[in-house]
Amino acid sequence: MTRTRIPLSVLDRSRTRRGRPPGEALRDTVRFAREAEALGYRRFWVSEHHSVPGVAGSAPTVLAGAVAAATSRIRVGTGGVMLPNHRPMVVAEQFGVLESLFPGRIDLGVGRSVGFTDGIRRALGVGKEAVEEFEVRLGELVEWFDGGAAAYPQVHAWPAERLRPPLFVLANDAGADIAARAGAALVIGGLRKEDRLVEAVERYRKAFRPSAAGRAEPYVVLAGDIAVAATEEEARRLLVPEAWALAYSRTHGVFPPLEPAEEIEGRAMTDRERGHFETALRGPVYGTEEQVVRRLSALVERTGADEVLVTTSGYDRVALLDSYRRLAGLAGGA
Repeated sequence: MTRTRIPLSVLDRSRTRRGRPPGEALRDTVRFAREAEALGYRRFWVSEHHSVPGVAGSAPTVLAGAVAAATSRIRVGTGGVMLPNHRPMVVAEQFGVLESLFPGRIDLGVGRSVGFTDGIRRALGVGKEAVEEFEVRLGELVEWFDGGAAAYPQVHAWPAERLRPPLFVLANDAGADIAARAGAALVIGGLRKEDRLVEAVERYRKAFRPSAAGRAEPYVVLAGDIAVAATEEEARRLLVPEAWALAYSRTHGVFPPLEPAEEIEGRAMTDRERGHFETALRGPVYGTEEQVVRRLSALVERTGADEVLVTTSGYDRVALLDSYRRLAGLAGGA
């Protein structure tokens, strides 16, 4: 069996399933982290979403602490903390606590997104303009780890000072420039739009500026849904619940809990729903082991990526874990 030699990591969004409580999704995340560690994945990250019925993960630093406590070797982090929603000092303090409790295992991943509706943004106390302040907030966050922010003399973010967990910036093609200027690792998705992806990665590498609080060299993490099964059709079926949730959110404005694939495949969809559904299924990398390793190897070769962050969600937990197990085997991690 052909293998890919790139390190693999996991981002789990704590996806809820129809009829099941959010707490179950969070406990599934912690169990999944132990399974990912046993399979040899490098990192296990959690995410931040607010007022989303289909996602239980709204407090990533809290959940990251639970994951780190339940594991012993795998790196744990956030993909990511949405910096516009938080004061940089508070984020530094939270990660200082995590790094102090679990030294050498914590990653700090930050993103630029704000709530997707006006109501959520009002509840969080932020506006769309907060996205434009991201780079300023990112610089302040780094300052807190470095001894204190210049704008707040004699104020300290204990216990964060001098700890400096590795910094990752979640980005689309535009955000790649911010990651480069910050000297941070770049986490970038959009596997379906390969040309734009390659262009953004190349721009990041050319503009990268080493930082004492960041990295000496560029580091690229490709993020995307990847599904592996005995057949191509089985792998596609694993992705159907998430594809439908995305299609439903685009057409109804609500991101719902996951539903069984067989119910979705038998459902009558509007033309608009069907269009979004099929588009969502064109994005992931999926298939048999040979199909996936061939496609993934080509992507890694073209982008020069240093790592792949697997973001796959699915209604069927058994099939989902089997996919991650097969993928780990392709990387020699099992």
